[in-house]
Amino acid sequence: MTEAPTDAVPVDVPADGDADGAADREAVERERAELREFIQGLSADDIKSGNWFTELLAHALNSYTKKVDWQYFQERYEGVPADAVVEQRIRMASRYAALEGGLSAGAYTAAVVATLGSLGGASPATVPAAIVTMMVDVAFVTRLQLRLAYDIAVLYRVPLDLSDPDDMWKLIRVAFTIKSGEMVREGVVKAVPALVRPLIKRFYSKAVLNAAKGLPFVGKFLLQRNVIKIGIPLVGVPLAVVLNRYTTLLAGRHAQAVFRNEARVIELAEGLSRASLHPRSMLWVAWLVIRADDGIADEEALLMRHLVRLVRSDHQVVDAELAQLVDIDPAEVWRRLDAEPGDLSDLLDAAGRVAAVDGAVSAAEKAVIAELRERCRRG
Repeated sequence: MTEAPTDAVPVDVPADGDADGAADREAVERERAELREFIQGLSADDIKSGNWFTELLAHALNSYTKKVDWQYFQERYEGVPADAVVEQRIRMASRYAALEGGLSAGAYTAAVVATLGSLGGASPATVPAAIVTMMVDVAFVTRLQLRLAYDIAVLYRVPLDLSDPDDMWKLIRVAFTIKSGEMVREGVVKAVPALVRPLIKRFYSKAVLNAAKGLPFVGKFLLQRNVIKIGIPLVGVPLAVVLNRYTTLLAGRHAQAVFRNEARVIELAEGLSRASLHPRSMLWVAWLVIRADDGIADEEALLMRHLVRLVRSDHQVVDAELAQLVDIDPAEVWRRLDAEPGDLSDLLDAAGRVAAVDGAVSAAEKAVIAELRERCRRG
């Protein structure tokens, strides 16, 4: 299928046994059949090396990203706020994953575990049937979560250029929640029932990836993470359904947290650029506030990147001197402000909003803003 996978699933998947539920199951089975054909086109070496993920990435995203853009969602959810649409997409995807988990549960037997380690001594060109069945489940959830994360980025209007390796890696990390401790810090594990939490935490434990290891390593990583399902002989339908459902739910919540936060920062940068009467000085003031503390928070780095981009497009201002700066000297910023004509209150407002982008304003940031206030008053 080249259509958006979650489109086949209604927002509220009815209970098994009614007509709509049967249609949903049929849609899942169609996708499983398509993925089975894809898996059967791989070699045993592709699976052992992790190259299956590189192949699936192209299979999952190439045609999909050409079709699914902001306009795609506008036509289907016209006038609906992004948060509401994202919630629908997450619910659809998690229920879709649960349906597939029920169909795949029979694959998780002791025979699959025994076969996985060596691929049953298969020749490099041969993939045993048991592994094909297991890989359909892994590929199904992998593709679903990739597309869900991409959908959420599009809905929050976060630009992703998937021909850019940095943006592609960003999507992968978000889709598979592979930053150490991310799930715990966000607190999204609380979204699952208490009885399931230990299992979910095992699934996400030590979830760390190094970008330098490349896409095949991601394939190995995703297979290893699924050992929690295939490592329990005769795991049965309930556990497979639960893991597919809740890992997809948490992946969606993670993507929502990341891309919504980035959308918030972009929105702030757009407002600052639009309101600025002194765009060049605004960049210097913003950077002075950000560098007031020892470190640079992710939100601060993101804000600065978008501010520079927007000031360039909105005001045709490119500051090569700032771009080459290593250490910012407050005296240089004050000198620039002294040379600015007119009311400088827009700079003071910008400083306050920049300081708050990553949470509570620090003492060092407050000191810079206090000094700026005096400078603006004198202006």
